[in-house]
Amino acid sequence: MRNRPNRRRKAKRKLHAPKLPRMPRIRIRWSVLLGPVLACSAVAAAPNVLDDVLDRPVGRLVIESTFQRVTPIQVEATIAPALDGGFWSLDLDELRARLEALAWVDSAELRRAWPDTLIVRLTEHRAAARWRDEGLLNARGELFAERPEHGFPELPRLFGPDGTEREVARVYLELRERLIDAHLTIDTLYLDDRGSWRLVLATGQEVRFGRHDLEERIDRFFDVAAPALASELHRVRYVDLRYTNGFAVGWRDDGPDDAGSNDAGSELAAHEPADEESARRG
Repeated sequence: MRNRPNRRRKAKRKLHAPKLPRMPRIRIRWSVLLGPVLACSAVAAAPNVLDDVLDRPVGRLVIESTFQRVTPIQVEATIAPALDGGFWSLDLDELRARLEALAWVDSAELRRAWPDTLIVRLTEHRAAARWRDEGLLNARGELFAERPEHGFPELPRLFGPDGTEREVARVYLELRERLIDAHLTIDTLYLDDRGSWRLVLATGQEVRFGRHDLEERIDRFFDVAAPALASELHRVRYVDLRYTNGFAVGWRDDGPDDAGSNDAGSELAAHEPADEESARRG
């Protein structure tokens, strides 16, 4: 038997590399990343899309109004030049300004209705009085029609210096309601350059209020003078309220025999006129 040398076997050890920590797998959701980008692109492109879809020519014009002084033809002719730009690009503020520049248009409302309709709603001015010989005033005292074709003789006439339209209209509206209650009708209201007020009734009587204490004198006329003269009003030529307390009456030629120089007795003129200089001038 053959002896083998006693050799120690060297165990072969396999060296393992140290284990590295496992990296998590990254999954990219492209829809999440691209979503905002696509959304921004869509927003940027939206005006162009809207222009293509909505900015078609106006196919239908609807006009709503009472049509007492303004005609549909006037309305269409006024806004037609601005309708060329298309339905979506209409400048409604510009159209409103054009319509409200018409003599009898008080206000205008405009709105779009899908797909191609423009709706116009107009409110016309309501004439409250004539202003001198020049035009018409509305209830707000605004001069809205100059030298109208129709004279409106049924409306009272107001006179005053330039720039006093609102003030004169305010006094007129205050007087109108009280005149109606007293079964009287106004013909003309005057405010002169000195600030003095006078009123002419439809039956011809003149009521002189003067420059001072207008509200108090208006109250005195309706609370005292008008009731006292109601049965003889047809004989009255004027009522003068330019007194501290009381009033004077001027009679027509066929008035009472005891009227003296067309002035009422002392019971109607309790004190000297507050506007003494004005009263002397009549």
